[in-house]
Amino acid sequence: MSNNNHSIHEFELQLICEYFSNVKRQGPGSPEVTLKALSFIGGLTAQSRIADIGCGTGGQTMVLGKQAPGAITGIDLFPRFIELLNQNAREAGLHDRVKGLVGSMENLPFEKEELDLIWSEGAIYNIGFKRGLEEWRKFIKPDGYIAVTEAVWFTEKRPEEISTFWQAYPEIDTIPVKVTQMQAAGYLPVASFILPEHCWTDHFYLPQVPAQELFLKKYRGNSTAEELIAYLKHEAELYAKYKEFYGYAFFIGKKI
Repeated sequence: MSNNNHSIHEFELQLICEYFSNVKRQGPGSPEVTLKALSFIGGLTAQSRIADIGCGTGGQTMVLGKQAPGAITGIDLFPRFIELLNQNAREAGLHDRVKGLVGSMENLPFEKEELDLIWSEGAIYNIGFKRGLEEWRKFIKPDGYIAVTEAVWFTEKRPEEISTFWQAYPEIDTIPVKVTQMQAAGYLPVASFILPEHCWTDHFYLPQVPAQELFLKKYRGNSTAEELIAYLKHEAELYAKYKEFYGYAFFIGKKI
């Protein structure tokens, strides 16, 4: 990999897993943003069933567990992430209601119309925004909700450098397009809002700096590990340079 236009998925998966196991968040976000999105969702009770798809180590899952009633199941492909999520749930005293399972978002372990809410922060891009909304809908009860974050353009035009970088995820588009896609997938768009800049800087990129130093020290001379960190640093530099053109947005929809 000699240029910076590759997707992070092209790096060895186990190295990615190990690296992101050492940081609290695996994507942009914050507890405040999770709570803001949750405020648009009504009707949850102690009997509600919630799924956090692509949960990572459970940063947002713990916020949901503390603030939302009902049972929460976190799903992630990486066993180490699920191990850490379950550990975090025990430490937070939430293990009776919050549990992690190893699984794929392409083959979810739920019954038809079992869930009151599907949550997914920084992860739906792995399956694709449209596909995720369409395929996950069958698991949601009538009048149930879905809440996801997705990469979006803030402008109709943007510099070539950042457009080229995001070619690895061709579904990135403007917020109005994403809202239309949500409605076409069978949801009433309830709310959408842009994640503040600090969700990227303070909660995602800055905590990675010491993790990157330790990772490079451990894997000194490992070209794949070095290229992974170079990619992540480049990604952070691009965000600092072009943050007025793109970011994440939360989209909340109600099944109709």
